[in-house]
Amino acid sequence: MTNCSDSPWGRCMGSECGPGGSQSRAVWCAHSEGWTTLHTNCDQAERPENQQSCFHVCDWHKDLYDWQLGAWNQCVPVSMRSTGALQRPAVCTRGEEGIQTREVGCVQKADGVPAEDAAICEYFEPKPRLEQACLIPCPRDCVVSQFTPWTSCSKTCGMGLQNRVRFVLAPPLFGGSACPNLTEFQTCQPGPCVGPESLYSLRVGSWGPCSVPLPRTARQAPTFTHGKDVVGYQTREVTCVHRSGNTDALSLCSRESLPVTYQACVLAKDCEVSDWTDWSPCSKDCYELNGPTGERTRTRRVHQFPVGEGEECPELEEKEPCTPQGEGVPPCIAYNWKTTEWTECRVDMLLSQQDRRRGNLTGLCGGGVQNHEVYCVQANSADPASTSRPVDGDLCLSPPPNTTQPCHIPCPVECDVSSWGAWGPCTFENCLDTAAKKGFKLRKRRIVNEPTGGTGSCPHLVEAIPCDEPSCYDWLLVKLDECIPDNERECGPGTQIPQVQCVNGDGEYVDRQLCRDAILPMPVICEVPCPKDCVLSPWTTWSLCSHTCSGKNTEGRQMRARSVLAYSAGEGGVQCPNSSALQEVRSCNDHPCTVYHWQTGPWGQCIEDTSVPSANSTGARAGVGGGDSSCSVGMQTRKVICVRVNVGQVPPKKCPESIRPETVRPCLLPCKRDCSVTPYSDWSACPAICGNTKRKQNRKRIIIQLPANGGQDCPEVLAQERDCEVPSVCLGYRWKTHKWRRCQLVPWSVRQDSPGAVETCGPGLQARAVSCRKQDGGQADMGACLKFASSMPSLTQPCQLPCQDDCQLTTWSKFSSCTQDCVGVKTRKRMLVGKSKKQDQCKNTQVYPLSEIQYCPCNKYNAQPMGNWSDCILPEGGRVEGQPGMKVQGDIKECGQGYRYQAMVCYDQDNRLVETSRCNSHGYIEEACIIPCPSDCKLSEWSNWSRCSKSCGSGVKVRSKWLREKPYNGGRPCPKLDHVNQVYEVVPCLSDCGQYVWVAEPWSVWKVSNVDLKENCGEGVQTRKVRYGRSALIGARDRQLPCPEDCVLSDWGAWSSCSLVWTDADNLVRKRGWEVGSLLFTSHFLCYFVFYADWSTCQLSERAVCGSGMKTRMLDCVRSDGKSVDLKFCEEWQMNASCVVECPINCQLSDWSPWSECTQTCGLAGTIVLQVPQGDGRSCPPQREQWKPCPVRPCYQWRYSSWSECKSEGARCGEGLRFRNVSCFVSDGSGQGEGSLVDDELCGNLEPSVDGDKQITLEEPCTSPCPGDCYLTDWTVWSPCQLSCVSGDDLGFGSVQVRSRAVLAQEPENLLQCPEQEWEARPCTEGQCYEYKWMTGAWRSSSRLVWCQRSDGLNVTGGCPMTAQPLADRSCDPACNKPRSFCTEAGVCGCDEGYTEVMTSDGLLDQCTVIPVLEIPTAGDNRADVKTIRAVSPTQPSNSLPGRAGRTWFLQPFGPDGKLKTWVYGVAAGAFVLLVFIVSMTFLAW
Repeated sequence: MTNCSDSPWGRCMGSECGPGGSQSRAVWCAHSEGWTTLHTNCDQAERPENQQSCFHVCDWHKDLYDWQLGAWNQCVPVSMRSTGALQRPAVCTRGEEGIQTREVGCVQKADGVPAEDAAICEYFEPKPRLEQACLIPCPRDCVVSQFTPWTSCSKTCGMGLQNRVRFVLAPPLFGGSACPNLTEFQTCQPGPCVGPESLYSLRVGSWGPCSVPLPRTARQAPTFTHGKDVVGYQTREVTCVHRSGNTDALSLCSRESLPVTYQACVLAKDCEVSDWTDWSPCSKDCYELNGPTGERTRTRRVHQFPVGEGEECPELEEKEPCTPQGEGVPPCIAYNWKTTEWTECRVDMLLSQQDRRRGNLTGLCGGGVQNHEVYCVQANSADPASTSRPVDGDLCLSPPPNTTQPCHIPCPVECDVSSWGAWGPCTFENCLDTAAKKGFKLRKRRIVNEPTGGTGSCPHLVEAIPCDEPSCYDWLLVKLDECIPDNERECGPGTQIPQVQCVNGDGEYVDRQLCRDAILPMPVICEVPCPKDCVLSPWTTWSLCSHTCSGKNTEGRQMRARSVLAYSAGEGGVQCPNSSALQEVRSCNDHPCTVYHWQTGPWGQCIEDTSVPSANSTGARAGVGGGDSSCSVGMQTRKVICVRVNVGQVPPKKCPESIRPETVRPCLLPCKRDCSVTPYSDWSACPAICGNTKRKQNRKRIIIQLPANGGQDCPEVLAQERDCEVPSVCLGYRWKTHKWRRCQLVPWSVRQDSPGAVETCGPGLQARAVSCRKQDGGQADMGACLKFASSMPSLTQPCQLPCQDDCQLTTWSKFSSCTQDCVGVKTRKRMLVGKSKKQDQCKNTQVYPLSEIQYCPCNKYNAQPMGNWSDCILPEGGRVEGQPGMKVQGDIKECGQGYRYQAMVCYDQDNRLVETSRCNSHGYIEEACIIPCPSDCKLSEWSNWSRCSKSCGSGVKVRSKWLREKPYNGGRPCPKLDHVNQVYEVVPCLSDCGQYVWVAEPWSVWKVSNVDLKENCGEGVQTRKVRYGRSALIGARDRQLPCPEDCVLSDWGAWSSCSLVWTDADNLVRKRGWEVGSLLFTSHFLCYFVFYADWSTCQLSERAVCGSGMKTRMLDCVRSDGKSVDLKFCEEWQMNASCVVECPINCQLSDWSPWSECTQTCGLAGTIVLQVPQGDGRSCPPQREQWKPCPVRPCYQWRYSSWSECKSEGARCGEGLRFRNVSCFVSDGSGQGEGSLVDDELCGNLEPSVDGDKQITLEEPCTSPCPGDCYLTDWTVWSPCQLSCVSGDDLGFGSVQVRSRAVLAQEPENLLQCPEQEWEARPCTEGQCYEYKWMTGAWRSSSRLVWCQRSDGLNVTGGCPMTAQPLADRSCDPACNKPRSFCTEAGVCGCDEGYTEVMTSDGLLDQCTVIPVLEIPTAGDNRADVKTIRAVSPTQPSNSLPGRAGRTWFLQPFGPDGKLKTWVYGVAAGAFVLLVFIVSMTFLAW
């Protein structure tokens, strides 16, 4: 079976963009098993198309098309979308998994029209996902609080209602159960009513809208205005209400006077503002890439201020970010960091040097630290002074450079010289002048290690001794040719021709013509042994001279030797010489021990050489941070004297003049470098504070480089301070209120129908003007006060025009001042005015008092400390002497004696907080304290070096130091110690292997064993001493002594050197000579290998403490048989490698910053960490900020009193007002307690605001319920924010809080008229998780309490899963109605304590029987009898006499389930066995 298969469509191709493109795909015929076959095997009619038209996408289509994303649909459970029957969980824990979908389409950006093909958008961006997982949270039931206590009865007599309410804590979410009723009612009846019950109440409605009356007569003004504000009137309705809620006639509510139904009002006017002005220029007038943007503003003016209930004014100023653009925009001023020159490198001691005995720290070298100061300057200014003037560091946006860096002080290198060479020949002092006939022999040594500061500190390198017959050139014997017998014989006497070379006094080869006057060495007489002659070995080389010079008691000697190789044959042969002739001794170094040398002193100071013109001006300056530059050539001199060894100074002519060291040399004079400082920074800004408070401003300059080489010193004054100029006019704005205008009444046309109304008196309104003023009193725009001043004062207020019979009084005067505390009084007064002075009713001082008296307070004050002690604070600007072995970093005092502070508070006799000056205190208790100084880790001195780890060859040796004192108080930590608190240092060492190597002396003369006196040859023996260390052995060897005519060979020569890498193919070669010819002998022998020893620890110079050093390792020479041998058998090779000992860098801290501004009770100050510790440097102290208490000043604030009860003026219920006052309170700022009420004068300097709200509200409308009304309570406060959580984990659905209103009813008959309870929720932030769980109480009979509790301990209703609710009641079937019985938790009947269950045969409780008591008497019981049956109620107190107490067991045969206990069966079985035993014994007795 075959079918056509196709591949995906290819990319759309076309010559033009848009429709008209084409795309193709491959189509082939495939077998059902997957393999490809011929096209003819497939049905051609079913062949898919391999080409189609398409939309050719171009890059510019990206700006035309984009994906349009629809909103996510509702989350659908996965179980609903699945084809399988997924079982939903019975109990929801975290929620149910779901899927939500959305629509995604490719559309045109311009109009949203779908694109021709979704592939257009897919060309630029993959298609967004259409589905996403979601979570359907578990339903959350409504949670309510417990009920409040029952209210008092709504009536004092008759039938009333009591209410109790609860409030909503959490709203129902995600389909949870709705909130239950928030109110419960119960009837109450305090007692029967005496007389008829009041059934009607007078109720006032709310005030209607403010309106202007129409004119009715000519004598009434058509308008009723004050200023631009139109005054109108408003009315309200007064009704008589039955307690059932029905409205009846006013006559049923009998009152002497009805409430006022009218009042004056101001017609509401909304705030009117102008159009926006044009945008102001951008506050930033320069261009800065990636820099902060500027800001531009626009404003509008107020044309009409809001009046009455009119709409408030909108924002009068608008701001937006901006960036200046255009070609003419200059770049912004840039700032960058600059640094002063680095201080001198300072080397801190290592832990090994933390020793009190080490007082001299000079000469320390190696790694150290150096510091410099970092300051911010303007970068791109044309003014050179601006680019170096310090500015505020906040202007530099980049991170500041490090202020500390490692550095290195080169360690002094001692001069190291080689050993003295041999004395040279006697040469003329000056070969160009040989007339003096004065000669010297010289010996020299060379500098092995170049010292610091040149070779001037090295010892002399040349010594001289006078000699006779000097010569400048001489022949040097290089070697002697082979001995050639005379007269062309084969043996016998002959000569050896010397090979010579002409050398100068320094041993250098020169032209042979220069030695023409020297004596040429003569040929040496020699002898080639004939066959019967004695054969001698060649002479050994001359030994070293025994003395360097010769004197009376010393004479230099050299020795050489030879040995007999073969004795003469006797007849005709030359006899062997005696033993003394086998050695030769000659004199050497026969010159006297009179040695001279030139001795040099140190170079003097470099002084200016006036004979040489200077290269640069002496006024040139070194660049900041650069090294000293040379400005002129100077001259140095030193003293040179001739010294005779072991004698002292001698005349200069004793020393060779040709080798005399120079006494003068040129030098470079460093430039004089003056102190360089920056210009002064700008003066710091003065605080924007008005008044006579003196404030300071300062400026500073920074030392860039210190003077050197005699340059100009730095100025002493680096900082300046001056008083700020107090502004003559303080900027600021305030409202100015003008005089109240005449009181305006409601129009008479409105009032005339009211009983008792008088045309010329009554309530009204009065207005005033308000203007804006500057602090100096000048006129200002109203917008400035709206922006910067407090809230605008009221423009209108209610007023009262007194009627003819009204009493008029002036306002109260201020209270007089107190003349004496405690016993004095203060008074205030007022007076009657106008006709009121003559009216008798106004003279009643009980109703209209004209004076008030208050007792003066007893100003007794009590001071006491408050709060914790502050940190220990060191005196500012102090210096401290460091403890021995400790350096104070940066001269900043970090430890030592300081002071800590505790705040003092002052209370008056009413325990109210007052200023501390009242208690004659400056606000602090001061106490000395100690900040312990850090103590570094202290180690012992180094121990002696151990023995080398290898007795032969290269190894290591170790020394150690141990812990002497641990660090504390933040001292530098110890290096890594081992388990016994030690630290080690390892260096390579080399042990001489000579003591472990056989050292052989020359072989003795042959002793022939079988002596043929004629031949003196044959077998013989030679002996020699062989030493091994201090031991010596005698060795012997047998050998054939050559006879005449035999070949005679010399001894073997030394082995040639071995290759470092030895293989079996390598051979060692040694040679020996034949007296007649020569012979080369090759043999395999032992080879030697090189092994590396361990690396040493990093070795520094003697005075270095850290930095660069060298570590070494030695080679170990090992013979091929595995034995270590002397390094002379190997090529000596010591490997070195550079290393670094990390320098200790202590934590660097800045100076303390200035103290912050005081909060209510305390202030904080901090430090900035400039450098973290490195290596074993001292760590940073944990305290990087300090606090100390501020002087405790009373915290005054305006605070509201509680709202008064709602009062309906002139009526019992209805719409009314409730009032509250704003009073001055004092507190300590801790937030604990409400504070104390004080005189309002103490808050006089505070802006009128309560809890930050400047809008003071002292009255608000309210509703007073009428008797019988059913109404809603006030809204509760918002509940705490609550998250949707499971096991403490937030599910991510946000937080919510809720508030509610419950229903209160007064009449049982009106419950059906009650409104619905209300609750509302809102989202919030920073919620917390609450968990709910069931709680149970103890069982009481067959029931117990079961309730739900929130995790914060609050008992609630709702929130706990109902499926997990514990049982609150339990029941048994049949019921437990037997005396002393109850239903157990297992559902069966049991008995009370002290009673046991007696069960029926079917397992039911039959009765509860008293448990028998077994009483065992104690030792104090005088009676010996035991009463076994005694009915005692265990629940009743015992009637036993004193001293009769015993131990009692209650034997209960039945368990709580009514079944016999196991021990009962045991006792029964035992009784049965005992009975059988008794019967058996009785039977046997018969």
